[in-house]
Order: sequence, then C-alpha cells, then structure tokens
Amino acid sequence: MKPSPRHRWVIVGLLVLATTINYIDRQALSVAAPVISRELGLTATDYSWIVFSFLLAYAVMQVVTGALVDRLGARLGFAIAIAGWSLASMAHALGRGVLSFSALRFVLGFFEAANYPAALKAIAVWFPPSERSSAVGWVNVGPGLGAILAPPLIAWLTLQWGWRSAFVATGVLGFVWLAFWLYLYRDHRPDEGAYGPAGSEPLVPKPVRVSWTNLLRDQRSLGLMLARFTSDGAFYFFVFWLPTYLASVRGFEIRQIGLFAWVPFLFADLGALVGGFAGTRLIRAGRSIDASRKIVMWAGAILAACALPAATASTPYAALAWISVALFGIQVKSSSLFTVPADIFPPGAVALAWGLSGAAGSLGGMLFQLYVGRIVDTVGYNPVFLAVSAMHLVSVCFVMLLIPNIGVPEQA
Repeated sequence: MKPSPRHRWVIVGLLVLATTINYIDRQALSVAAPVISRELGLTATDYSWIVFSFLLAYAVMQVVTGALVDRLGARLGFAIAIAGWSLASMAHALGRGVLSFSALRFVLGFFEAANYPAALKAIAVWFPPSERSSAVGWVNVGPGLGAILAPPLIAWLTLQWGWRSAFVATGVLGFVWLAFWLYLYRDHRPDEGAYGPAGSEPLVPKPVRVSWTNLLRDQRSLGLMLARFTSDGAFYFFVFWLPTYLASVRGFEIRQIGLFAWVPFLFADLGALVGGFAGTRLIRAGRSIDASRKIVMWAGAILAACALPAATASTPYAALAWISVALFGIQVKSSSLFTVPADIFPPGAVALAWGLSGAAGSLGGMLFQLYVGRIVDTVGYNPVFLAVSAMHLVSVCFVMLLIPNIGVPEQA
C-alpha cells in the first residue's frame, strides 16, 4: 500500500523529533555543567576543551557522514547515527574529568554529525524547491525544542537522582525514536510524483553524483562554507554556555536554570518557523528563490545583533529577553541558509554539500569555543557577546558575495 500524500509531513515530524533528541543529548552536559564543574573542579577553560572535542568530531564527521548518507540513504544512515549517539550519551555517566568527558563528547559528535545531512537529504527527496524552506524551518524547530526541554528535564533528573542519571535517561530516547523511523521511513517512494502539486515534475530527478573536489572548487560551496564558518559559533555559544553564564554572571542556581534557561530557545523555535514560512510565502508571492532566501537571511542577521545589549542588561531577565530576540533572528536566518544546498545542488550531492558547509561551521564553532573559554576566564563575557552580535552579519555578506544566484538544482 502506498503512503498517503501527507506522509512526507510525518517524515518531517520524525526529523523534528530526531533533531530534538540530538540537542537534548548535547545540551545535557551544558545544563549539568555548573554541578559537574563544582563536583570535579573544572574551570571555564577546561569546559571549553570538552566542548571543543565535541565540535572537532562534529566538524570532521559532517563531511564523512554527508558522503555516506548520499550512498546509504537517509533511512540506514540515520538509524546508525542515532543508535551511536544514544549509546555515547548514556556513556557520559562514566565521565570522571576533562580527559574522559572530552573523549565521550568526541564520540557523541562523531555520530550526531549525521543528523542534518540525513535530514536535508530526506527533505530534498520528498519536497519540491518551493516548500523546502518550510520543511527545513520545521526541522530547525528541533534545536530550540531540545534546548527548551533540556533545562527542566536535566535539572529535574539531576536534583532527583544526580547528574549521571540525566545522561542515561536522555540516551534512551534515541532508541525509542529509532523504532518509529525504521517502521515509517523509506528512501524511495512507489510513485515519485505523488507528493508534489498537481502537474508538477517528479520530486526525485535522476541521481547526479558530484565529487568532493568539484564541490570544493565550486564558488557557491565555498560561500556556504564561509557563511557557516563565521556564524555557527554564535548558536553554539548559547547552546553550550548559556546555563554557565546564568550561573556565574547572573547568579542562577540549577533550579532557576531549569525554570528559565529554556525561554530563549522557545524564541529560537518561533524564529525557525517564521523564517521557513516567510521564505515559502515570498516565493508564492512571486519573489525568486534567490531573493526570498536572501531577504530572510538579512532580516535574521539584523535581529541576531540584539545579542550585544544582553551583556550589559540591568537584570538577568532583561538579558534573557535580548538573548531571546537574538536566537529568534539566528533561526530565522538559518531556515533559509540551511535550505541553500538543496537549492543549488542536485539531490545526489545535497548531503555532501551540507556536510562540507556543516563541517566548516563546526570548525568555526569549535575555535570560537576556545576563545570563549579563555576570554571568560580572563576578561568576562562582554567581548563574547560583541562577537556574537556581528557574526551573522558577516555570514550573509559571504552569501551575497559568493552565491549571486540561488536557484533550483535542475538549473544549477
């Protein structure tokens, strides 16, 4: 029996849940970090090296997993990835210090790197270009939703049974998701044209293989890589450092972190949805794909600059409000930027193109984390907020310079 035309939105729902679990697993350490740091005597610089280890594996493996997902398909690729990262998350309960946590975070990043290449691969297969930003917008709800759920969940588990229980409990979620994924997802549809608008072309064109060297020589691929390299560190800063910032600068205890640290990520989710639907609406109103993507990116980058006033806000709640606006803007921009690989490359190269740009973003992010650790230990957070406020503006400049015409893969 063929799946119904609505089945592609079931797939999007699974992708949202997978990305949510992905971010709960990586956010578990961030929320528990104040407790773990006190118990194990970790400094901000120590913590930055632990985060660096995660992003190092995440950067390298996005390229590798992008190529593997293009070959294995999203179904098998995602299954291997989520099983691996769930086991790695549970193993964090064995952490004893900087070295062991760094090794465990490296393994976690190794497997979590497949999440977005596989998700974008599935979207490129199941959705026409005009609807992809909406689908990506929904998938981008996952990071914010994970960050919303993680503070109260991890804080509660930590207060009830200790921080080690938090890693075991969150790791189990991945195996629950895996059962639904294997049951509901298939890489190839019985009728390739069944899910597009009436009279549309099939959504799965003849596969086209693109090599790594061709992508690395492509100016558009370079533009994506530089755009991610200069901007991804801003989101990672809030994901990995917000609970620590609230504890060390704003005086929050673990209970207050559980109550309030999720609020900015609610706005991040709203930004992902608003950005995704704005891109679709602009295209349906007659704007080109190129114009719609870039309008949304500029709007998001300008809002992301609202991170700057958070550093000097008079109260912790005012700081959280400014951070919320900044995260809203970051995800508005990401809803369009993350769609661009599917707009400019054929489906057979989408996961690899995403992997290259994602690896560049993680490389920039991990270098930024070392900067954050050293600056926080010596000067404080103000220079970090200044850098975060500018990063997405620079990112869009690279898109404008190196990707002058964003179009559909068939025209690329």
